[in-house]
Amino acid sequence: MTKVPLGSGGEFDRVRAIAEALGAVMGPIGDDTAVIAEGEGTLVVSVDASVEGVHFRSDWLSLEEIGWRATASALSDLAAAAAVPVGVVAAIVVPRKTEQGALVDLMRGVGAATAQVGARILGGDLTSGKQWAVVITVFGRASRRMSRVGAAPGDGIWVTGTLGGARAALQAWTTSMEPEADARRAFAHPAPRIAAAQWLAQHDATAMMDLSDGLGGDAEHLAAASGVRMEIELELLPLHGSVPAAARRIDEAPALFAARAGEDYELLVTLPARFSSAAAFESANGIALTRIGTVAVGAGVRATLGGKAQSVQGFRHAV
Repeated sequence: MTKVPLGSGGEFDRVRAIAEALGAVMGPIGDDTAVIAEGEGTLVVSVDASVEGVHFRSDWLSLEEIGWRATASALSDLAAAAAVPVGVVAAIVVPRKTEQGALVDLMRGVGAATAQVGARILGGDLTSGKQWAVVITVFGRASRRMSRVGAAPGDGIWVTGTLGGARAALQAWTTSMEPEADARRAFAHPAPRIAAAQWLAQHDATAMMDLSDGLGGDAEHLAAASGVRMEIELELLPLHGSVPAAARRIDEAPALFAARAGEDYELLVTLPARFSSAAAFESANGIALTRIGTVAVGAGVRATLGGKAQSVQGFRHAV
């Protein structure tokens, strides 16, 4: 086993096992603090908590998938800021009497998501509790930090990738069905759009955020922060391939199904009216960039389907 400068004891034995499993993605450990080297740009930090029974179910996902998904969710916040990930800190609540191998499996997912964006795990914390909880803190640097503030009337409203896949998976699970493979992947293995966000920031994006609470809810947040009105044409939404069948099962229009979905972790971005480089974006990033509306004077979100106003309110946090 790799030599790790820690003392004896069950908790430290678990840390040593994690370090051995993760290899090079595990940064230097042994102290109670981690050091982030100075560098160019603004330091950006975010934290995200995933709790069993609230954000995931262990009978739906493997422990490795749970670790990936929790980490990707936090890293998606860095993408929204157009930040390059530097490091990850993971605080894990482990159910009592859980075998060490289960924790290592979960941390393999954390490590894989961290390695995929070129960052390292800088440390964390372990404690026991009634159920799994994964709290991920991420650190990044942004040369041009993006935020929800900056959208202006006349800007186009765009989204990356496709929408609704994660909701399609949830809709299947909650009705005792097995999700389509692509829908399951969308829920279990989201990809934080780090490179895409960098490209957009370099091509004059005016405001940006990630889609975690659903297009309707997140568009409302961006509109409020920028002091504008978001006018969205739902028929323009890029739908995940699993959406039409899932929408039919609950008798909902596919575009509404996708707009009301959450946890897509795509980017919602506003770009100047002159922007016309969607094809160049797709060539550079391997995913689509789709215009879905226009920023206008006013407040809130107006979503239409076939010219008729629709309610697309997103997820509302209980706390």
